[in-house]
Amino acid sequence: MAINPPAGPRDIGIIGTGSYLPGEAVSNSDVGALCGASEEWILRKTGITGRHYAAAHEASSDLAVRAGAAALADARTGPGGIGLIVVATSTPDHPQPATACLVQDRLGARAAAAFDLNSVCSGFVYALVAAAALLAADPRAGRALVIGVDVYSRIIDPADRRTAVLFGDGAGAAVIGQVPPGRGLLGWRLDSHGEHHAMIGVEAGGSRTPASSETVAGDRHRFRMDGRAVRRFIADELPAAIRALVADLEIAPEEIDHLIPHQANDVLLGEVFPSLGLRRARMHRPVAAHGNTGAASIPVALDLANRAGELGHGDLVMLAGFGGGMSLGTALLRWNAPRP
Repeated sequence: MAINPPAGPRDIGIIGTGSYLPGEAVSNSDVGALCGASEEWILRKTGITGRHYAAAHEASSDLAVRAGAAALADARTGPGGIGLIVVATSTPDHPQPATACLVQDRLGARAAAAFDLNSVCSGFVYALVAAAALLAADPRAGRALVIGVDVYSRIIDPADRRTAVLFGDGAGAAVIGQVPPGRGLLGWRLDSHGEHHAMIGVEAGGSRTPASSETVAGDRHRFRMDGRAVRRFIADELPAAIRALVADLEIAPEEIDHLIPHQANDVLLGEVFPSLGLRRARMHRPVAAHGNTGAASIPVALDLANRAGELGHGDLVMLAGFGGGMSLGTALLRWNAPRP
């Protein structure tokens, strides 16, 4: 599905960002000792040098609150000015209630509607699009807080070197609201390929296979991924999704200033970038320092770039998410948050 929202009095864009990476730094030596991978192998295959794990007392809502509070401060917005909270996560605190409701309570955003969204690693783009559409449709709406968060350290198999070396924990957030005409979100595409749903997943714990002593004993609550199939999917589908979006918006690929992709794997990003056609774009890839943080990876990278002053006023910024489902979410913004 592609949408090019018309310009008007309710143009919606990002007006503040925030992120949080937990304090426990986990090296390649640490994860390699558990999965039988050398530091050299991990670096060669992934380009990742470290990641962060949540502390035993931290859950997704705790990380989300920290990132959300940072985004509110950056936007100079109090919790009372937030009318909507959307949390993108595939590792919620509980099956229910929504993690977003816990975040709403902790932040004191009493007037906000709150819900979760699960599009795995594409989740932040899907959540951003959903929140922006709701704000644009309602002239009474104020601002929304959009958060991507995952705690993959709780679901990865530490003995599976195909996945254990990739993932870390984190949260990233953005406050969105009305911006001047022609700024903010210019358009987006959301694409799902359900025929490939088996490439990524957690088998047990839902209504299909409820938790039981047998599922726990069989290690069926762990994250599993067919890495080679996922690489092929990204190589085929991500360039096509980006080309389709810029064509829909009638923007030349050479006009894009920044690409902020899902931080899946630094080596993978380097391999796929030449096929995207974004020859002038700077690709932001802080994945080496914190690993793949799932739905948090795009907003964490966005916040790091924003706080470093790397996104200029009026720059065109492409967000590109891809993940389980299989799903892709691409969005183009004209940046409207210059830093002093």
